[in-house]
Amino acid sequence: MVVNLAVVGAGMRGLRYAREAVRIGKGRVVAVAEPDPGRRRSFAAEFGVPEDGIFADWAELAAVDRQADAVVIATQDRMHAEPAVAFARLGYHILLEKPMAPEEADARAIVAAVRENKVILAVGHVMRYTPYTRAIRDVVDSGVLGQLASVQHLEPVGWWHQAHSFVRGAWRRADESGPMLLTKSCHDMDWLLHIVGLRPVRVSSFGNLLHFRPENRPENAGERCVDCAAEPTCPYSATRLYLGCLGDPSAEFWPLSAVTTDATPAGVTAALATGPYGRCVYTCDNDVVDHQVVNIEFEGGVTASFTMTAFTPMEHRRTRLFGSHGHLEGDGRTITVVDFRTGGERRIDAYAGGASMAGGHGGGDTGLTTAFLDAVATGDQGVLGCDPGEALDGHLLTWAAERARETGTVQAL
Repeated sequence: MVVNLAVVGAGMRGLRYAREAVRIGKGRVVAVAEPDPGRRRSFAAEFGVPEDGIFADWAELAAVDRQADAVVIATQDRMHAEPAVAFARLGYHILLEKPMAPEEADARAIVAAVRENKVILAVGHVMRYTPYTRAIRDVVDSGVLGQLASVQHLEPVGWWHQAHSFVRGAWRRADESGPMLLTKSCHDMDWLLHIVGLRPVRVSSFGNLLHFRPENRPENAGERCVDCAAEPTCPYSATRLYLGCLGDPSAEFWPLSAVTTDATPAGVTAALATGPYGRCVYTCDNDVVDHQVVNIEFEGGVTASFTMTAFTPMEHRRTRLFGSHGHLEGDGRTITVVDFRTGGERRIDAYAGGASMAGGHGGGDTGLTTAFLDAVATGDQGVLGCDPGEALDGHLLTWAAERARETGTVQAL
């Protein structure tokens, strides 16, 4: 069965899921809802969407007879809940980009709607669906590590990615999108729950906006990188970053397409001279953290520590698992397992693409899209390996960790 898809939000994530669905031969795009006329036309032309399947917004799509088997909702974070609830009530199966919603009440409303209307829900936690994650789960399930005691998990955001998305970009302010732990790292909270497989009982967290602040601005810095005397030696130079994307198709897709659709030196320079992505990182209106740690205690005494930091290259997550009989260390590409009983060391190759969206999130975009379309085709939520309540659990852990950070307390779950 080829699943008919409607896509709400024809930006980078909506486009990515649509392309994956078509590429793997399991999906067909039959409708699109997108307020930006240029994106709407381009998307419809790429996928051959008929005129009667093109809508200016999700409400127009929801107001007509059901157009597809399933809908991909890839709007901005604060525009997830209302369409998700509406399309669930119309009987659409839903692939919802993460986070589910910025507020707990909205996320719970989504879960209630999909359960009440018996539709399938997949949340864009693509990390669950990488070959790397499957290999780690296989090692844990095999028992070779013995009793799991603790986990260390690092998200290396990348210095330029922080500047692009969380200082200059759409996720720079908590009031417009959400706290960074939710918008960037709810993946990781979900992933830790998935790997550990136990219920979290307590969480603490620390972090703040350390560097991207006005007091750290170089004395000779300008308001924009295109006319800044400090630009040649600034690690966060927008000119260097975005002009450097030209000629690389994956970089032109992301991050450059968020900046401009004119992939020429003149087009990029003009966008940086007038748009948000050319601003000095030290004088933006950003307020989300640039580094954070989360400490989790699970039932039975298992612990996990998570670090998110801007101040790295952009790489795959790095993880260590410590067990009574063995140790696992992974870098998103290769997993090394040491068996304490034999002293033997085993290496597992689990590489399936780059860490970024341009690289398909290490195979996670393909894995999630495939699982979702198979679940819809068979009518079986279980194919996803995650039910709506489990998807919500990672968000609940994220919100508890953020409360802990904001209040300086240990939060019970």
